[in-house]
Amino acid sequence: MLGRRSPQCGFFDAQSVPHRVPVNSFYGRMGAASAELFHDDDLADMYCPDNGRPSLPPSLMCGITLLQFYDDVSDREAVERLLFDMRWKVALNLPLDFAGIDPSSLVVFRRRLLEHGQERYAFDRLIEVGRAAGFIPDRVTLLIDTTPVKGAGAVQDTYTLLRKGTRKLLRAAGYHLPGKRQALASQAQALVATYLDRDHKAEIDWSDPQQRAAQLRVLVQDAEAALELVADQVDNDEVRTMGWLLTKILGDDLDSDESGIPRLAHGTAPGRIISSSDREMRHGRKSAAKRFDGFKVSVATETDTELILDIADMPATGGDGRQLIPTLARVEEHTDVAVERVIGDGAYNSGDNLAACATYAGHAIDVVTRFRQVKDDQTDKTAFAIDLAAHTVACPQGHTVTGQGGHDRAGRAILKFAFPRPVCASCALFADCVCSKTTGRTVKTHAHEYYLQQARARQAEDDFKALYATRCTVERKIAELVRHGLRATRYRGGSKRLLQRLWIGAAVNLKRLFVLAHDQRRDLRAVLARRTQPIPANLAA
Repeated sequence: MLGRRSPQCGFFDAQSVPHRVPVNSFYGRMGAASAELFHDDDLADMYCPDNGRPSLPPSLMCGITLLQFYDDVSDREAVERLLFDMRWKVALNLPLDFAGIDPSSLVVFRRRLLEHGQERYAFDRLIEVGRAAGFIPDRVTLLIDTTPVKGAGAVQDTYTLLRKGTRKLLRAAGYHLPGKRQALASQAQALVATYLDRDHKAEIDWSDPQQRAAQLRVLVQDAEAALELVADQVDNDEVRTMGWLLTKILGDDLDSDESGIPRLAHGTAPGRIISSSDREMRHGRKSAAKRFDGFKVSVATETDTELILDIADMPATGGDGRQLIPTLARVEEHTDVAVERVIGDGAYNSGDNLAACATYAGHAIDVVTRFRQVKDDQTDKTAFAIDLAAHTVACPQGHTVTGQGGHDRAGRAILKFAFPRPVCASCALFADCVCSKTTGRTVKTHAHEYYLQQARARQAEDDFKALYATRCTVERKIAELVRHGLRATRYRGGSKRLLQRLWIGAAVNLKRLFVLAHDQRRDLRAVLARRTQPIPANLAA
């Protein structure tokens, strides 16, 4: 049953006694607004309306969770700070003799948020406050960027992945139960005992290549035997999932030599699994020299207020630009604003993104993004003058050819330009410009070449330079999020990870709202007191 915070003030409340917490600190400002920051009725649907003991007030649990992510502390440390940290008592307006809560209460509260689809509650609540206070306009300019974050699972080598994968598959099939083992043949029983009764690396000399190769063959044979053993249980969802995992590890990490003996494959397969405990983790790169293991987090901020309007996970593999259109959709859906411009680095400058934004949902979105600068390279595609209307292209030496229609790999219409080889052979740039041994230089347009040409031409204008210079704001905001624990993923599972990202973003946004209210001399408590969500029907009656 829903529990509520009492509006009565006590003699020992932190706000009623002298303390040394500065009133203009984050904790002091949060304490001044704590009564209206979160409302118990907003989360009433998470509790039974008429049965059971009263719960811990959800407004209090929201405040504790927000402070936990703001200070980047564990559940147990959060409970200790409730008892002994005056800053937390002031921020939550708790009595000095507050009895505290059990750490499991935070686990249960997060589970309730996820089960009822309320993981966005604090983040959306503070965005609504920013809108109600007039800080966030109806039409916004977004600054967008990504940052790598670590996953919560352990990164494992191929040997460990095979061992853990085989163990999980056998356990999913129920062979950890003694009764089910009795019906197995002796060889199968030995296999099950090896992986379920003990789980540790083989005791070999791992510095010896021959012993490692022999151990790999054993693991592969055992994995294939386990897959064959559970082949008749494909109707079991868990067995099917674990079987897929083990099959993918075998396919991604291994190949065979000339004799058919398994060996570690060279290179990294796309989408390779790197952890059996968190199967969504991947290898990723921010640059050729910087690799990370985990995920990327996309962050979008409003340019004037620096409030975070969207924060979300994305896979570690692939380019950042894939997140642009989903980010725009989430911002407009959850914040009730129209995005009129988005500013991002060169990862967002694909022709597909430019075309999608030019025709986005009934209103065009201006994309400010940088293209690679090519200096003194007369053989680059950008040095060729492509006339899309006339279907012609002129090379840097003045030779012009007419294009032929074609299609790219996605089946979209493009133009192909082929210069005659004799013409190219007589050019001084032939050796640097032509790679083919039989034909001359060929140039292909992109399916959205028109938008790419416009964006490249705009890059030389002064207004572009002024707009693009504001992009550093989002990098500063990402650095602030990292200070509050963004880079260390706490949980496994997409919804749990999203909860962590959103509540860290909410804490950073609350800090920014306090600054905006102070600078613009706005009474944030009055704005917070306005109910921005309807009272649930079972309470309105």
